Amino acid sequence: MRMDYGFKLEMNQKLLMTPQLRQAIAILQLSSMELASMIDEAIMENPVLEAEYGTETDEPVPETASDETTDYLDWADYINDGAAAEHQERQVKEKLSLELFTKAVTSLHDHLEMQLQFAVLDAAKIKIGKYLIGCIDDNGYLSGTTREAASVLKVPEKSVIELLKFIQTFDPAGVGAQSLSECLKLQLEERDIQDNLTEIIVEKYLDEVAQGKIRYIAEQLDSSLREVQQALDIIRGLDPKPGRIFNQNQAVYIVPDITIERVNGQYVIIINDNNVPRLSISPYYHKVAKEGNNSEARKFVEGRLSAAVWLIRSIEQRRRTLYNVTEALIELQREFFDEGPKALRPLTMKKIADRLGIHESTVSRAIANKYAATPHGLVALRTFFSSSVQGAAGEDIAATTVKREIKELVASENTLKPYSDQAISDIMAKKGIAVSRRTVTKYREALEIASSTKRKRY
Repeated sequence: MRMDYGFKLEMNQKLLMTPQLRQAIAILQLSSMELASMIDEAIMENPVLEAEYGTETDEPVPETASDETTDYLDWADYINDGAAAEHQERQVKEKLSLELFTKAVTSLHDHLEMQLQFAVLDAAKIKIGKYLIGCIDDNGYLSGTTREAASVLKVPEKSVIELLKFIQTFDPAGVGAQSLSECLKLQLEERDIQDNLTEIIVEKYLDEVAQGKIRYIAEQLDSSLREVQQALDIIRGLDPKPGRIFNQNQAVYIVPDITIERVNGQYVIIINDNNVPRLSISPYYHKVAKEGNNSEARKFVEGRLSAAVWLIRSIEQRRRTLYNVTEALIELQREFFDEGPKALRPLTMKKIADRLGIHESTVSRAIANKYAATPHGLVALRTFFSSSVQGAAGEDIAATTVKREIKELVASENTLKPYSDQAISDIMAKKGIAVSRRTVTKYREALEIASSTKRKRY
């Protein structure tokens, strides 16, 4: 067999992931708050960018380069076309931060140390108390042992135990416990609940409580089902993680990226980018790039101008894509906007992508981490995309609708005889929704609803 070397010329096409394209893709999937943070960083890095704050508008931006295939952008053409001037015409308004209206968050450790400072204790005990508070985790439990604390502080373990018991009287009730059982006992003491059955269950049968084994507990303690159930009601009213209330970030809030309002029977889309700075090109650097004598400085400024134009175009493209996707959602989910969540229909991202002539991944990025304020409340954009089950007449029914039906059935059931998964499946079939028992089980677990055995009351 003869082998030869040779040259062969071939021509093919392929899409290159340029840095500009990567930037456009990254910007597309940012929420408005994340975009505002990213723009602030870009302004710090690029001196040719200027930021302004404008008002909300529901007008889509002019169509720009595709987010999937882009050509080289000339900064001079962009400026001469008047795109930068459009940004400069917007009035600058002072932006009120939502942080001004939120309360300062107090940590669990600060809360405990404040109570320790009010206690009448000597300096040595204050030192032990501060160390123990530092060993309490975010859930309110003591990490480590009293022996380890005594060894570190070089004090008798008896002194550490004494201070720990004192800290366990602090608010929130149950803090400083070394186990779940001890935590619940402290809460029972704080509420002055003196019930031997409840105390025994807390001490020995917490695993069985979690598994809903009421009959087993009743048999072991020679008690009636009703008495055990009453004890479990008390236990379920306790907090297994007393410190978590201080871990919840009170400043967390969701700012909708889109507002959809009904006006004269039609829906108006408003892109909520009022908190996003409006970017423009600095006239000074524009002048330097066109008239500067220093070639190196001019080259640097031209590079910064090109990067700035890419960023502005990417932000405008994000806004237009988000507008178009929302517009398509309103058309395809009109029943939801007219009637509410019960009318939500099955929908795939591919259907939106085909309708808009874009890639399915573009739709996925456009709806990522974004929320819409609708006439029926705040809704994540991903909520509009749902798998389906088949109805009795062969029509598709959204999985979210099926889950809502299951939740309503469980909420209205007779707790003495709760519905089994098969019973729920049969009731759904009578309503024209063909759902197997296995599917009901899957949806019930997704909704974090316990099985009929654990829901049953005596």
